[in-house]
Amino acid sequence: MASNEHTPMMQQYLGIKAQHPHDLLFYRMGDFYELFYDDARHAAQMLDITLTARGQSGGKPIPMAGIPYHAAENYIAKIVRLGRTVAICEQMSEPGLTKGPVQREVVRVITPGTLTDEAFLAEGLDNLLVAAWYNTRHRPSTDNPVGIAYLDISTSRFGVIEVDSLGGALAELQRLRPAELLLDEEADWGDELNQYVGRRTLPPWHFEHQTCRTLLQEHFKVKNLQGFGIDHMSAAINCAGALLEYARNTQRSDLQHLQHISADIPNDAIVLDAASRRNLELDINLQGGEDFTLNWVLNQTRTTMGKRLLRRWLNRPLRDLSTLVARLDFNDALRQSLKTDELGQLLSPIGDLERILGRVALRSARPRDLTRLNDSLQQIPDVKRLLTSLDNELSTSLYTALHDFEALTQELSRALEDNPPMVLRDGGVIRDGYDADLDELRQLSQGAGDLLTRVETREREATGLSTLKVGYNRVHGFYIEVSKAQSEGVPAHYIRRQTLKNAERYIIDELKEYEDRVLSSKSRALAREKQLYEALLDQLNEHLHSLQSTAKALAEIDVLCCFTTQAEQLQWTRPVLTPNAELIIESGRHPVVEALLDQPFVPNDVSLNKQCPMYIVTGPNMGGKSTYMRQNALIAILAHIGSFVPAKKAIVGDFDRIFTRMGSSDDIAGGRSTFMVEMTETANILNNATERSLVLMDEVGRGTSTFDGLSIAWSAAEHLAEHNRSLCLFATHYFELTVLAEHYQGVGNLHLKAAEHDEHIIFMHQVLDGPASQSYGIQVARLAGVPPSVLASARQKLHELEDSAVKKPTRGLQGAVLEPAQPDLFSIQEHPAMVSLRQLEPDNMTPRQALEWLYDWHKK
Repeated sequence: MASNEHTPMMQQYLGIKAQHPHDLLFYRMGDFYELFYDDARHAAQMLDITLTARGQSGGKPIPMAGIPYHAAENYIAKIVRLGRTVAICEQMSEPGLTKGPVQREVVRVITPGTLTDEAFLAEGLDNLLVAAWYNTRHRPSTDNPVGIAYLDISTSRFGVIEVDSLGGALAELQRLRPAELLLDEEADWGDELNQYVGRRTLPPWHFEHQTCRTLLQEHFKVKNLQGFGIDHMSAAINCAGALLEYARNTQRSDLQHLQHISADIPNDAIVLDAASRRNLELDINLQGGEDFTLNWVLNQTRTTMGKRLLRRWLNRPLRDLSTLVARLDFNDALRQSLKTDELGQLLSPIGDLERILGRVALRSARPRDLTRLNDSLQQIPDVKRLLTSLDNELSTSLYTALHDFEALTQELSRALEDNPPMVLRDGGVIRDGYDADLDELRQLSQGAGDLLTRVETREREATGLSTLKVGYNRVHGFYIEVSKAQSEGVPAHYIRRQTLKNAERYIIDELKEYEDRVLSSKSRALAREKQLYEALLDQLNEHLHSLQSTAKALAEIDVLCCFTTQAEQLQWTRPVLTPNAELIIESGRHPVVEALLDQPFVPNDVSLNKQCPMYIVTGPNMGGKSTYMRQNALIAILAHIGSFVPAKKAIVGDFDRIFTRMGSSDDIAGGRSTFMVEMTETANILNNATERSLVLMDEVGRGTSTFDGLSIAWSAAEHLAEHNRSLCLFATHYFELTVLAEHYQGVGNLHLKAAEHDEHIIFMHQVLDGPASQSYGIQVARLAGVPPSVLASARQKLHELEDSAVKKPTRGLQGAVLEPAQPDLFSIQEHPAMVSLRQLEPDNMTPRQALEWLYDWHKK
């Protein structure tokens, strides 16, 4: 048997596969997508489908696996979620109409970052394709920035960023959470990017500057990029060009719905590094889920567009006071109008216009996409009428961004069935009465039986032949059948078609004409329906820019309405925003903890400003130190997205960054211990915090021995107080640090109140001035269920250590006596050799005595 590589079909397959060596090639064969060789083996394993064989190659069976084309979506989604890419190879000609194998070509490459189909996407999350690049001849710096570009093909959001360090780039990537990440294969990113499943490297020429600049200018049809504010951002332009070309190649499209590119300027927003974002649990909790986060509490949005926008706002709090004040004014106006619920009800029926319009632009929109679009657009007049009643700057701007589409909605309503099928291929999408040609074709395909009855009655009456009947079969088509006995009486215009044993069959011109029309009417009706559907897509694309503007405005209105809803339900207050570096909160509350409590939350105050920028916070474990610190940062973030806040009063200043060093975690994959992670985060804060930064430090130095940890915590606190001058809450169990308030102006002490009764601890969760008196560690151990015998032993050991510490006081800052000092449980006794060396008097020793001393210690 000849090997199948030499058959035309397999030659065609291998030729196409050679162009997509790293993709799983879904090769269309009739009603199935087939995979061969290693693709088949991988697909069978990933999708749990049967691995079969087709023919032989080199005497061995060719592995093959297949899936039904009409059920391909779910299979493709599973493959892409595992980080693989899929190349869709379709039949481009009808079988039997061409010589050799059916013409085939790849029509689309589906990658994790280029998904547009509704079945593949999580509705409340962005799906970003991201590229990152820096000049590999130099380390990233101000003179050699790292460029980042991001694109959501499904919503047409296209933007760039430039930062001056790898750390800054990693923080931005953590914020963006790319579904797919494109990198220069020559760049050294270390192990930091291994977390991204969809990571791909490209040759350096993909990022060549002039090529990328020209590509962007040609795409946007401009002479330069100054109008987008990115002309000077060389590294970002390199990323944007590489990303755009990659997206074009995968989609086999010019991506004309990408009509704008924007720049995210780092100084325009509060910078949050990866550790701070994780510790504050903005939209992902420490376990990797979405429950019990700030987004979980705040999100009362009515649309999926609003859900995504809220996440973006939370992860990039703005510093522009005019924008934030406009949002707060909108919230005030909406509350006063008493129309919050009405606006929410108007927004609820609105579909995911951003992604629907993305599919419209890519011409992959399905019938139900268009009906959802139509239903959504019909809500706009009522939304606009409500906005006019608010009468403030932002509502006026949003009103202007909402376009009227009355003619378009009328056309869609006339054209589309109310509940069309999921896909176009089976027809039934276009409404009866919309197009005369389509109606006629449908009547032909559906009314063939009536036609035969009418012709038979007419011809029998005209000829007088009682045995005459009209019939149809798939071989000969329409015919008039007359018995042998009456065949002599047929009219002259009857043309003999077939002779049977007892009958003759004839055809007439009228039947032949109807035969041609009826037999092809179903396929022609489907073709006409597709033509009309494509015309509707053309109409929508003519309005694409205004439709996209409307979708963006609706998403923003949704988030603002969500802010107002939560402010009313949770009794939040409008913050006062100032350009100063300050955070003054009266009766602040933690939004997430409060939502989970059955009893009232104990509110607390904070006052951080230039006069007193730092507090040492002490108190027992579980006393509420971490909750207190986090709630202040969350209130600051809420204010900087334009939301009301959980406090009686809040004055929130202008922060450039928010840093947090909280909790304990290791990085086993990166080879970093818990303490190493802690010190890395601490170093980042000490090196980058400014007078406009908000810093939250919790338990610095607890990962090493007592004196080591105390020394590090002390020095870090000193550095923050003396050099960084950041607004800082420094929580610690090292009570020795509380003396810093006596030696540094602007440093104060706070503690979390607790009480002890019958050796049981009662947490008050109340923040008071001054240092705490003790840690209550043994009492907390009792709550955790530590055996009584261990507690008793621990209590005895504590007394011994405290007595020892009192006898040997240590000296700290500027000679201050620290009693009781915490002993070093891991200290090492000085080696006897060192003691003996210190006792030597070399000037009084003869050479022989010195040599004997050396021999003696050599023996020891």
